[in-house]
Amino acid sequence: MQRLHGMGEGVYRELLKNSDIACRVYAPVGAHRDLLAYLVRRLLENGANSSFVHQLIDESVGMDQLLTSPLWLAPQPSLPLPAELYGPGRKNSAGLDLTVEAMRAPLLAAYAAVQVPPVPLFDAKLACDPVTTGTSSYQKWSDLGAPARAALLRQAADTLEQQLPKFCALLVKEAFKTWGDAVSEVREAVDFLRYYANEAERIMAPVLLDGPTGESNELRLRARGVWVCISPWNFPLAIFTGQVAAALATGNAVLAKPAEQTPGVAWAMVKLLHAAGVPEAVLQLLHGPGETVGAALVAAPQIAGVVFTGSTEVAKTINRALAAKDGPITPLIAETGGINAMLVDSSALPEQVVDVVLQSAFRSAGQRCSALRLLCVHDAIADKLIAMLAGAVQELVQGDPADLATDVGPVIDQAAFDNLQQHCLRLGSASEKALAQGGQALSATDSIASEVPHLLAPRLFEVARIADVTQEIFGPVLQIVRWRGDPQAVVEQINALGYGLTLGIQTRIDARAQALAAHAQVGNIYINRNMIGAVVGVQPFGGQGLSGTGPKAGGPHYLYRFCTEQTVTINTTAAGGNVALLSGQTAM
Repeated sequence: MQRLHGMGEGVYRELLKNSDIACRVYAPVGAHRDLLAYLVRRLLENGANSSFVHQLIDESVGMDQLLTSPLWLAPQPSLPLPAELYGPGRKNSAGLDLTVEAMRAPLLAAYAAVQVPPVPLFDAKLACDPVTTGTSSYQKWSDLGAPARAALLRQAADTLEQQLPKFCALLVKEAFKTWGDAVSEVREAVDFLRYYANEAERIMAPVLLDGPTGESNELRLRARGVWVCISPWNFPLAIFTGQVAAALATGNAVLAKPAEQTPGVAWAMVKLLHAAGVPEAVLQLLHGPGETVGAALVAAPQIAGVVFTGSTEVAKTINRALAAKDGPITPLIAETGGINAMLVDSSALPEQVVDVVLQSAFRSAGQRCSALRLLCVHDAIADKLIAMLAGAVQELVQGDPADLATDVGPVIDQAAFDNLQQHCLRLGSASEKALAQGGQALSATDSIASEVPHLLAPRLFEVARIADVTQEIFGPVLQIVRWRGDPQAVVEQINALGYGLTLGIQTRIDARAQALAAHAQVGNIYINRNMIGAVVGVQPFGGQGLSGTGPKAGGPHYLYRFCTEQTVTINTTAAGGNVALLSGQTAM
């Protein structure tokens, strides 16, 4: 039980007599302007038709109805349980509560036991061999049919869910994920497998088209052939699995090229898919540098398509290589970076803004495609908000990602660390304003970086203009700019940067939020929440402009790009006419 300080003391005193029931007393604390919103909210709650206070003075509400306990189970839940969140067609992935010791124990045990598997390097000179193997085997895989392929992917999803501790441990050891991020990534991979299994069955069923009597017209989707899937290190399981599952579900063969930094996670996932029934010739893992192995695969003449997640520069290089090839035009699906901004107006709730900024900018050490890079704060609230944010950043715990207390782990490698240091030196020059450097160390020593390499403390920098932010800084570095005047003009300046991945809007004016969202040229817009953690099938993810080609991963249009369309027209008069007319199945 709980009660508000100064209210209901007598009632609770009698209620708790000779009882083991505990009661928590709470009280709002703060200045008048902070408490006013709370007061209004309580007035609305207490004034609601369903409130106890309102019903108490309503003579038409009897005592039995008034005193009915709220602690009862309805025959049917009013909201779906977590596993049934997406309806009967797709089971939701299972998560863990890391605050529960019994749920943490398997993760820690797996971390103690797991070893990152060694992955052999592929010789780029032999790139034609796996292409030939995939080309000769994909047709049999395609002929298996979408329902059979979907069943294999669902089986793989169930197995991955059962092996969640092992894959979480691999992510922590090889990719330096914190435990919370690792659990979320395994769940996302499970969701991709189940979602694309469902989508393949939906879109690959033949569609009978309307037409004149005397003929039938059917539209079919067919696999393209062999796809090269090039995935990044920041989501070495989720994005890797999503790319591979999409190509496999639609009947294609896959040559999977994981990031050089994280091949072990990809290797374990490929082995799981093989064990689920995906033929080895249909799914091949080819590990090596992008400059050699990736380039050789992209240049192979028999490749039917390329799906890539990574930097804009590499995506452009792949696009030019595909355009220079002879033969059929090869499609490219690219999801690249972004200078992701969040616009905060003067009506926004500061505490909420600070919370979502911390998550958006510094979770995963800022190494997410969707991470917040540029915070645009209205000048009227900037001083207070920046001070709150600077204090919050300094409370973030930085250290070993295997420690459950860690908020911000290391960046991926020395090259990334050096690049981020150069950006910080540039931003910390005389022309810029360094606002804060956060990150509490888990160690009692001052030099935790010597124990955990590549730790970069979260940083805040204030810049003069939006136009001055010309590069994506892929790490825990947030740039802040003040604005005043028309928020539409701010969105136009963000659009002018040329990127278009994610945008956050923080305002308590609904009409403004909708107007700004309509004006923004970005793929994913988040209003009054954080900008990360897109959920498969719920928030399809992908950008435009310098941020990618689309279609959106985890969305209903994604699988179409992996297919070709075929229309089959049959002259039914050659067989004696339209049989449906004779049987009365077609209206006259």
